[in-house]
Amino acid sequence: MMYFKTLSIVSTLAVVAACSNTAKGVEKDADKAADQTAAATQATGTKMAAATDSVGASVGGAFNTADVKTALLADSRISATDINVDSDNANKTLTLKGTVPAKAQIAIAEAIAKGKAPEYSIVNKLTVKAK
Repeated sequence: MMYFKTLSIVSTLAVVAACSNTAKGVEKDADKAADQTAAATQATGTKMAAATDSVGASVGGAFNTADVKTALLADSRISATDINVDSDNANKTLTLKGTVPAKAQIAIAEAIAKGKAPEYSIVNKLTVKAK
């Protein structure tokens, strides 16, 4: 009977020791998971910031394009219906393409574009096409 009690006590101690080791392992695994989660969260935040900057740059370029096109259409000195305006925000370049009915309108269109997008370089690819 004493043998069984001793065996029971030894078994209980072994289980308690194993539980202690398991608890430490679980704690260590939890710490590791927390570190990995923090790193993943930081990486996601960095990627989101980069994406937001990219979208902001695209929207800024689109705004300049629309602003210049609207100004060209509103100016009675030129016929802007055949003028395309493209902006490259990364290179700060605004390109005018298409046709106008008179040579003088090429310079007027460029001046309007410079006035609406002063921080951009203007590439004027307009040509004359008599109507």
